[in-house]
Amino acid sequence: MILKSVRDNKIQSYAIVLGFLIIVTLFIYFVCYLLDFGPYSIIVAFTFSVITSLASYYNCDKLVLVMNGARPATKEQDLLLSTLLDGLCLASGLPKPKLYVVNDSSPNAFATGRNPEHAVICVTTGLLEMMDKYELEGVLAHELSHIKNYDILLSTVISVFAGFVVMVSDFVIRYGFRRRRSSNDDDKNPMEAILLVVGLIFVILSPIFTKLIQLAVSRKREYLADATAIEFTRNPNGLISALKKLQGDASTLQNVSNATAHMYINEPKNKNREKTDLFSTHPPISERIAKLEHIN
Repeated sequence: MILKSVRDNKIQSYAIVLGFLIIVTLFIYFVCYLLDFGPYSIIVAFTFSVITSLASYYNCDKLVLVMNGARPATKEQDLLLSTLLDGLCLASGLPKPKLYVVNDSSPNAFATGRNPEHAVICVTTGLLEMMDKYELEGVLAHELSHIKNYDILLSTVISVFAGFVVMVSDFVIRYGFRRRRSSNDDDKNPMEAILLVVGLIFVILSPIFTKLIQLAVSRKREYLADATAIEFTRNPNGLISALKKLQGDASTLQNVSNATAHMYINEPKNKNREKTDLFSTHPPISERIAKLEHIN
């Protein structure tokens, strides 16, 4: 089951990187068209998209940490956190990820990176204050499971992709409409008007499609990460208790991007939502707890 999930995640990740390359090329080509780059537009667009894709792949963990305002954990400040992770890495056979902390009172955690050798686990100060030793171990094991299953590559690539698409879409929509309003040649060049409309429809819909992919991928991975975490800890009660505390917490993260919301162990926004719908980034915690209690 886990080996199949790892293989599927790698295939999906590379497919998304390829899709990212194609869509960014189309985005930049449209921007170049608006800026009147002429016949060089497609060359500029393809070169930029290749560079952006490679930079995103190799620096995705850094980008996500910057988005969330994380700081490196230290043994002086976070000794228990580091010690628990050492034990879990021995149990899982994984290299120890880098540890980061987000200064936020809302309890939550996420993992990021492109592979187990370049992975990061990040927790909030609120999680450290709320959880006891075994609950914190359960949360860390859950995030370590995402690393082992290669969920981190898939979710991180999607996060960077989503953030880039939204940013470029906003620029193109604003610039496109401004250019159309200031143009005096609309009636003389109907093909330009058609291309502009098609391009604007494309950039408006792209963030929506990206969001739907982001949500669908993240939901199904939480159940597998919960189950894998129990294999590491041999203690379902720790993660069950942690999830119950997260379920009872109504606070929301203050510094969270929509592009990274799906990466957290618990929905960082809209925590009162208990039903899974099209716009839920996570399955209901009650269902996750029920599945773990069945294992127990």
